[in-house]
Amino acid sequence: MDAMTQTILIVPGLRDHVPDHWQTLLAAKLPNVYSVAPLEHDKLSCGARVDAIDRALGTIEGPVIIVAHSAGAMMVAHWAARGATREIRGALLAAPADLETPMPPGYPTTDTLKTHGWLPIPRGTLPFPSIVAAGSNDPLTRLDRAREFAHAWGSRFVELGEVGHLNPASGHGEWPRAEEFIRELS
Repeated sequence: MDAMTQTILIVPGLRDHVPDHWQTLLAAKLPNVYSVAPLEHDKLSCGARVDAIDRALGTIEGPVIIVAHSAGAMMVAHWAARGATREIRGALLAAPADLETPMPPGYPTTDTLKTHGWLPIPRGTLPFPSIVAAGSNDPLTRLDRAREFAHAWGSRFVELGEVGHLNPASGHGEWPRAEEFIRELS
């Protein structure tokens, strides 16, 4: 199936939709793209974020590929661990944020994340094909931890090199490899 004829569901991280982010640019470029809507309330609640994935998927018919970034990858892991019944063709989990390890200033603390249901990070095999793509110098996840998540989830692991957190703050806007990974999952 052509990757561009199925539906792509964008699952952003905790900062939601950022204008110059590769996910936002990808959504503007490809047809059949839905995004998990930003939350008005309970922005730090993992359960509310997982419910938002369910709501978004409820509006989509046909095959779906999930494209998640940062904490969005963890939202997908929590969604799958909840016993997701929706068939997903595949998921790209880019720069997964290691929420179990203290993050840089400006991000929620591990205690705050635990209080809001993020911890522990689910380690069960995902019920759909997936790719974890991670940078070797990501300030939010060490490469060995990203590899560990990929192994636990049954994902193919791709080391991206020195791409930081794969976001505008690390010098990234468009990310053409996302489309390659989407085609691979099609």
